[in-house]
Amino acid sequence: MQRFQEIERSIIKKYRKTIWNPFVGSVKTYALIQPGDRIAVCISGGKDSMLLAKCMQELERHSEVPFSAEYLVMDPGYRRENRERLLENAAVMRIPVKVFESPIFDVVSSAGGSPCYLCARMRRGYLYHQAQQLGCNKIALGHHMDDVIETLLLNMMYASEIKTMMPKLHSTNFAGMELIRPLYRVKERDIISWAAYNGLSFLRCACRFTEQSAQEDGLSKRLEIKQWIASLRQINPNVDDNLFRSLHNANIGNLPGYRERDKGKVHSFLETYDSKKTS
Repeated sequence: MQRFQEIERSIIKKYRKTIWNPFVGSVKTYALIQPGDRIAVCISGGKDSMLLAKCMQELERHSEVPFSAEYLVMDPGYRRENRERLLENAAVMRIPVKVFESPIFDVVSSAGGSPCYLCARMRRGYLYHQAQQLGCNKIALGHHMDDVIETLLLNMMYASEIKTMMPKLHSTNFAGMELIRPLYRVKERDIISWAAYNGLSFLRCACRFTEQSAQEDGLSKRLEIKQWIASLRQINPNVDDNLFRSLHNANIGNLPGYRERDKGKVHSFLETYDSKKTS
């Protein structure tokens, strides 16, 4: 077998239980793909998006639900060596990428405020626009289970609310477009293991702004949460699964309050308290 075939085989053989099955499970459980979809798989060059691309290629070949995919790379201002590594990995893995450029890094580095928040919003807009130009109705991002539970804890600890990334979302600014996250149930440690098994070296963080400010800012809040979860895992090996499952088992009746996602209306347990008369 050629190397790209060995990489593909590892996903459906060695990592079938930890990567392929959770990937397919996410697609089915959350109804991420419908017949006739044309999906722009967004590739940053990191391990998560590159794995997502290979999983989507495999699914496109064998899925009972007919769909097509484009493999989209946005260069927001990468250093030359980072862009070259991304393209080399795509060639090795036989991912037929389409590359387009944007000025995001230059804009973010001079804008002030929160660079990560602004960068994420701008990236999303550029990706939606380019995907539409290619005739796509969805974009697929490489967020995984760790991203989901880290976002949950970040919001609880720093934003005073219980919410996280959703497996799919309708775009509010691009009519008819959706965002999907097919790696929603895949754990980061299994992605790391898959990359190491195949001897693949991906981009970690190619953001010029982060490179310049890392020493000044110290650890990011997300890394802080990631390290905290790792310490909890030493006490309870099931902490990841428990946090993830808790998102699917929310008991609104045992919460003192909640807010409707779309309308923003706030509710209190007192609204129905007297009518229940239970203890």
